[in-house]
Amino acid sequence: MRSGSGNHTLTWFKGFITALAVLLAVTWSVGIQPAEAKAAIKSSVSKVKVGGRTFTVQTVSVPKGTPVTLGLAKRQVGQTEAFTSIVKNYHAEAAINGAFFNAYGGPADPYGTLILQGRVAHFGGYGTTIGFLKDGTALMSSLYHSLTGKVTDDKGNSLGWYAVFMNRTPADGASTIIKYTPDRGSRVGFTGGIAVTIVNGKVTKKEVNANSLIPKDGYVLVFTGTEKKSSDRFHVGNSVEEKLVYKDAKGNSIPWENVVTAVGAGPRLVHDGRVELNAKAEGFNDPKILTSAAARSGIAIMPDGSVLLATVQGATMQQWAAIMKALGAKQAMNLDGGASSALYAGGKVLTQAGRPLSNVLVFGSNVK
Repeated sequence: MRSGSGNHTLTWFKGFITALAVLLAVTWSVGIQPAEAKAAIKSSVSKVKVGGRTFTVQTVSVPKGTPVTLGLAKRQVGQTEAFTSIVKNYHAEAAINGAFFNAYGGPADPYGTLILQGRVAHFGGYGTTIGFLKDGTALMSSLYHSLTGKVTDDKGNSLGWYAVFMNRTPADGASTIIKYTPDRGSRVGFTGGIAVTIVNGKVTKKEVNANSLIPKDGYVLVFTGTEKKSSDRFHVGNSVEEKLVYKDAKGNSIPWENVVTAVGAGPRLVHDGRVELNAKAEGFNDPKILTSAAARSGIAIMPDGSVLLATVQGATMQQWAAIMKALGAKQAMNLDGGASSALYAGGKVLTQAGRPLSNVLVFGSNVK
């Protein structure tokens, strides 16, 4: 009896093991598999030899699809703030300084294109811009803007209008038209010119600009110098329409309407895996860009769609382009540098900015 019972138990156990093996095989085949580890932001130091010289490059690799936004100093265009403060305020897991800005007296207005949460916050008129779609796909291109519209009276008569700049202080004596949105803050930030306030597509106010209020659900157009006469076509109660078109350097329309985050700087360093550098053609004339060696910050799109953030000390732009190519960049561009060069990842500052900054690209699961 005992021997028979033992054989029965052994047979049952072997059958159980066989059934379990089949179940595991079926489970694996239908896709119920162990979850793969999520790609993480990683920092490293690379030694790159260019032209007989070895450069130490601090890099941060950001997986494709990582949420990204534009961190504005004090959450306004035209302000400055410590790099570490911006990183903290936006809950960044990785960050790098962004567009050039006026750091030498006067308003700290940026120079490049800025887009955040799908809104254009500043127009750039030169260089190269990196943009991100909602799914994290990165684009890189020369980028220009055309902002036009029409104003219509109660009789149906319409006249056209346009704006040259957005959210910046005009130069003294300038004749221009500038649009101000809530990304500038609560007020336009200067006095003079004629201010036209538009709320929900209607002109609600027209006045001499005395640092006019910017409505949260609208914008202000300010006309200065000889362009003041262009404000004559706007009257309280008129309907106002606007149209923003993205263009490349040749004036052709390009599909950037779905870009949710962007920073413009430049020049372009790498295009489709090859060094491509023509700073003068992109509108740069400063020797700091054309010939000098300096601290550099840059951003690259890698062949797998991930993004590489990088900083280096004492490189010319030609060396910087060669370094980015050596790091494997498919597309790459320069960002603001010198004392603005800054990099953060892994809970610590990897490259410390030498001055307060205007804007920062911030990455991480909780950026906001």
